[in-house]
Amino acid sequence: MFDFRLKVFNTVARRLSFTKAAEELHITQPAVTKHIKELENQFDLALFDRRGNKVQLSPAGEVLLKHTEEIKEIYRQIEFDLNQLNQTFKGILHIGSSTSITQYILPPLLARFHKVHQEVKVELLSGNSEQIEQALLDKKIEVGVIEGKSKRREIHYTPFLKDEIVMVCSSKNPLAKKDEIMPEDLKKIPLLLREPGSGTLEVTADALKQKGISLGELQVEMQLGSTEAIKSYLQHSDCMAFVSLHAILKELKSGLLKIIEIKKLPIHRDFYFITPQGPEGGLPSLIIEFLIRNHNF
Repeated sequence: MFDFRLKVFNTVARRLSFTKAAEELHITQPAVTKHIKELENQFDLALFDRRGNKVQLSPAGEVLLKHTEEIKEIYRQIEFDLNQLNQTFKGILHIGSSTSITQYILPPLLARFHKVHQEVKVELLSGNSEQIEQALLDKKIEVGVIEGKSKRREIHYTPFLKDEIVMVCSSKNPLAKKDEIMPEDLKKIPLLLREPGSGTLEVTADALKQKGISLGELQVEMQLGSTEAIKSYLQHSDCMAFVSLHAILKELKSGLLKIIEIKKLPIHRDFYFITPQGPEGGLPSLIIEFLIRNHNF
C-alpha cells in the first residue's frame, strides 16, 4: 500500500546508497534514480546532496524521511488492523535483540511463531543492548529484546523472562575444585568481561557495586564481544567469567564448564521487550504476546 516512489526514497534515505536501495527493492539503479528525480521535480527541491560517490540527505530530504517513516507506520497499522478482520496477519516485522538472546532464546521461539504466522516475515538484527535501544530510536526496528533495563524515557519496557548471571570457569581450571568464593576473592582472579554497552556487563557491574567492588578493582584479562567467545576462551585459560545461565546449559550438562557460587552475591535480571513510548499495536504487539505465551513451552 505504501506509495512506491516514497518507498524508494525512504530506502535510499536509510541506506544512503542508490545501489543498495536498488538491491533491496529488486529494481534497477536507473529506476531508483528516476523515482527520486520525479519526487524532486514534484517538490521542486533536492532531496539528496550528491558528492562524488557519497549521498547525504538534504534538509528537504530530512523532512521527507521523517514523514515517510510516519507514513510507513500508519500503513503497517492499517494492514494489520484490516488483516485482523480476516484473522490473517501479514507484513514485515523488524526485530532487534541483544547477542545472548539472539543466540540462546529467540531462534526456537521464532521458528514456532513462523509456523503459526507464515505470512509475517521477521527480519532480525543482533547487537548489544545499547545498540538495540539505539536501533529502536532510529526506527531501524519496531520491537527489541534486551538484557536489563536502562530506563530511557523514549522507550517502553515490557518484562519478558527471568535470567541469572553466574560465575563460571572451565572444569579444568584449578578453581573448579571450589564450590564457592567470597566477593572479595574476585579481585584476585583473572576475569573475562563482556564489552561496554553489554547488558550482561551493566547488570554485573551494578551487582558488584552493591558489594563495594568496582570494575576497576578487578583483574580483567580481556573484554570480549560475545558469550560464545567467552566460553571458548575459558576452555584455554584459567579465567573465570560472568555469563547468562541460559547460555551455558549445554556446557554444564557436558561438564565443560562449572558454576562457582559467589557468597551472598546473586545476580538476577529480567529480559525486556522494548517498543517506542505510546500506544502499541500491529505486528509488534502480536509477536510480544506470542513470545510471552510460548517462552515456557
